[in-house]
Order: sequence, then structure tokens, then C-alpha cells
Amino acid sequence: MASALNYLLITLIISISFTTITHGAFSEQSYITLPSEKLTHLHFYYHDIRNDNNPTVVQIVDTPKNVPNGFGSIFAMDDVMTEGPELTSKQVGRAQGLFALASLQDLGMTMLTNFAFTEGIYAGSTISMLGRNPISEENREMPIVGGTGVFRFARGFAIANSVMPISTPQHFVVEYNITLSHP
Repeated sequence: MASALNYLLITLIISISFTTITHGAFSEQSYITLPSEKLTHLHFYYHDIRNDNNPTVVQIVDTPKNVPNGFGSIFAMDDVMTEGPELTSKQVGRAQGLFALASLQDLGMTMLTNFAFTEGIYAGSTISMLGRNPISEENREMPIVGGTGVFRFARGFAIANSVMPISTPQHFVVEYNITLSHP
């Protein structure tokens, strides 16, 4: 009998606490005010290295040869990000994530990339990008869906362009221009 009363008392306390905190509602609007928004523009390059010595991109799922455009192939990446298009220019971070060839009609990828900054005022902060990348097109636009550190609550877009004059099959260079709104 005592344990049944204890159970009933604990259940009642939890119910009252839950009701007090949420007022019994599924969701509730917060009255927390975020600081005013800033608009930040970032420009950098990342380098896909595909060699036997120190690759920064590796294929983790391969598909049968009869599938068009490599559809279904999945890759992991940990690419160096630099200020300039040359691999020897100043490193500013790493582009880390996954991408998959996700189109039967063209060379369209789905990208999940975290841009992790290691230099300057953004060191320790990240930006997350998730979207479709039609890699054979110019000015490919992809959404920025969040971030950490300085870029907490970030949203915006990235414009990517392949740097074909200096790219090779072993070293592919991509230029990124990112526009963010964040607190």
C-alpha cells in the first residue's frame, strides 16, 4: 500500500511539474529575443585530392557499371579549405562530410558538408550545407541550414564553381562564395 501511494505521489508531482512548465501545451512560443542579425560573406576554395598517397575524398559505396552517372555512389570527404585557389595558399579550415551521386539524368549530387573553420575570428565555428549540387553547372546554389559558434542559427546560401583551369582528375578545386545571416 505504501509503495502504491509513493507511486501515485510521484506521478502527481511529475504531472504538476510538466503542466507547470508547459501549461499542458504541445508547444509554446518563446519570448526570448535574439540579437540583431548580421550579414556575413565568406570566400574560400576547397581541394578534393584523389590520389593513393593522401586522399581527402574516398568512395565508400560503389554502384554497378550499368547505372547511369554513377547513381548511388557515396563518398566521404575531408578537404582542405584555403584563401586562394592554390593548395599552398593559407589554410582556413576543412570541408568535411558526405556526398552521393543522386541523379539518373545528370551529374547531380546531394551534399552534406560541414565547413569547419580553423583560422581567424571564425576559428572553432562551423557552417552546415545540405542540398543538391548539379556539378556540371556554373554558379551552383546550395542552402546553408545552420552552424555553430559564431554561426549559431546561421542560414543562407552558397554559390559553388569548379575551378577548371587548374583542376585535374587527382586535384579538383571548387570556389565557394557564401552569404549568411546570423546573430
